[in-house]
Amino acid sequence: MTPNIHYENREIEGERLELTDKKAIYWLGPNVTLRRCTLVTNISARWLLLVSGSLIDCTIHAKSELKTLPWAPMSVKGCRFKGRFTGNDFGFRLDLFDREKAGGIEDCDFSEAQLEGCRFFNCDMTSIRLPRWPCFTFLDARRHAAELARRAWPGSFDSVIRTVCDPPNGTVASAWHAPTIAKKSDTTVEQLRAALEGAPGIFM
Repeated sequence: MTPNIHYENREIEGERLELTDKKAIYWLGPNVTLRRCTLVTNISARWLLLVSGSLIDCTIHAKSELKTLPWAPMSVKGCRFKGRFTGNDFGFRLDLFDREKAGGIEDCDFSEAQLEGCRFFNCDMTSIRLPRWPCFTFLDARRHAAELARRAWPGSFDSVIRTVCDPPNGTVASAWHAPTIAKKSDTTVEQLRAALEGAPGIFM
């Protein structure tokens, strides 16, 4: 029987939480506050359920790749992210269910993280410290869609551009890892960087 480990209806301060048992399901929330904690994950995102709560001044360290995790139910403030995050969505969503409207993200540091296909919703990106090359981020791509569509892109990267420029409502940024997306797009890191340089709304 799969054990369920619940962190709910309480405040935890200054602790190190190891979410590493691959035979367990971890629940953050409802109504949990982690303050100045270190949260270490080494599990699949399918075994980590973010229900509701707040992460304040925490360090989130993904020891293994954390894929396709929606952070919308959680309020994340002043946190530092380390490790590999793929397909994660940060910030609250108004276009989904009520629990996805409760969270948010601000004043967070991703400079030591690897982000691939990660999106930011309904947040002030000037308060977010993003990773630099070989990661890169499209900021407000919908506003720059026309110019981005006119540019020449290597390989099949234009399909990524189409997705980036027509995102779900509330998307303010999307971040990518150049070696990963270049391989998927049948191009090289060098060709991708050359194409991105000078493009509008790019942080790298």
